Amino acid sequence: MTRRVPLVVASAFLASALTACGGGAATDSAGAPATLDAKADLSKQSLTISIWDGYSPKDLPQRVKATLGFDTKVAIHDTNETIVAKLTAGGDSGIDVAFVSGQYAQALNAQGLLEPIHRELVPNLKNLYPEASQLAYDKGNVFSVPYTWGTTGLCYRSDLVKTPPTSWNDLLSPAPELKKKITMMTTERWLALPALKLLGASVNTTDQATLDKAKELLLKVKPDLLAYDDTTFGDRLKSGEAVMVEAWDGWCPTSEKNVEFAVPKEGSDLWADTMVILKSSTNKEAAHAFVNYILDPEVHGWVPANILYRIPNKAAMDKVDPALLKSYPALAEPPSELLKGESLIDLGEASTAYTRLSTEVSAAQ
Repeated sequence: MTRRVPLVVASAFLASALTACGGGAATDSAGAPATLDAKADLSKQSLTISIWDGYSPKDLPQRVKATLGFDTKVAIHDTNETIVAKLTAGGDSGIDVAFVSGQYAQALNAQGLLEPIHRELVPNLKNLYPEASQLAYDKGNVFSVPYTWGTTGLCYRSDLVKTPPTSWNDLLSPAPELKKKITMMTTERWLALPALKLLGASVNTTDQATLDKAKELLLKVKPDLLAYDDTTFGDRLKSGEAVMVEAWDGWCPTSEKNVEFAVPKEGSDLWADTMVILKSSTNKEAAHAFVNYILDPEVHGWVPANILYRIPNKAAMDKVDPALLKSYPALAEPPSELLKGESLIDLGEASTAYTRLSTEVSAAQ
């Protein structure tokens, strides 16, 4: 099954990149939307989109050409930082539509780099769950359209774990038989997440005292870890090298016998990847047509069927193969359950505290 490079959340890099690009105070791109022509001849336009590898069909350009009549070039970025660097380098990046995580969309919009979504040109927005307009980084989908969403929890081998995990404490203070058989993520915000939720804190906290307490918990468990692992934890779990791992729901291989996924009782996050249209684009009508095309149920349904991520498109999710939902129960959970998670938002310069926490935990002996 094709998988994309894992999400990388806002960091000190993002804050510095946006500051460099924007200069002074942030501006809201919603204040000066372009005037678009709903009857524009799309065959005279073309698009360049930037997306993670494996996050869309390989023949997407051909599909778009056949359906919408214009050429589409796909550029690949490996992380959010990579595409943000390109978008904030100054001048025209050449990108019309970018796929970025929600908090990155929020930061880019604050710098006036995004075109507001012209809803009249995206009628397929009606296919989204109502909950898709309640995401904290962009309530109302003003400047972004969610493409995928999910949460983080504990993925474990039910045949090798005596008691099914119910708390982040099961990871941070593991039973003796689990020591050296558990993994945690290294990406800054997800490294901190289990400790913050166990402390009853927000995943977006900027309170230094709380972050210091989280660091203590992370340092305490470090000797008991098999590894920090953002990419191969599923393989480790399947082989039995690991018996419990911190994981994104879509990456927990629950189709395998005895592999289960649980969201701890203290709660977790709600992440989303989005589509945004750059204000610098000279092909805004085609860009909106592309976003609308993606939201077609037959098109958007490719995502859960191929990369096993939930999508905020009700019309598409209603068409998902029941057998797939049985193999991957997380896909079948309603949005109301997902929205119990806390949306990750951009923290701007305050995100340097997470960079420092991650560095100190990683460097500790």
